[in-house]
Amino acid sequence: MQKLKHILVLFGIWLLVSAFTGLNPDISAAFKSGNAFKVSAFFPDKVDITILETSDLMSKLEAEKLVYDFFHAHPPIDFEILHEVESKSGPEFTIGKLTTRNGTFRVSIYVNKTEKSEYIQQIIIDAE
Repeated sequence: MQKLKHILVLFGIWLLVSAFTGLNPDISAAFKSGNAFKVSAFFPDKVDITILETSDLMSKLEAEKLVYDFFHAHPPIDFEILHEVESKSGPEFTIGKLTTRNGTFRVSIYVNKTEKSEYIQQIIIDAE
């Protein structure tokens, strides 16, 4: 009986941990490698994007070009997740540090998840 209780407790902990998976590893890898096409694969038709001095609600294609231009001007070396927040009623929020050849940038990513998909609602990239 005691063993069954331990199994149930461990199963409950596993459910809690697996419910919040954090930022999709593909998004992280795309930032780390500087692959704008892979980042934009998570964009909906319109995305709220701020990169340095440029900020707007853009089409997927416009946002991809802006991210591409940023990665071209600032080739990434590393991307590290600093903080993640789970939200039951809205987007998940991740703050990361993007290290590039030309400096370090703070990246804020809001991701909406549904039962069938996940997409980047907003990206903000600021110089540190």
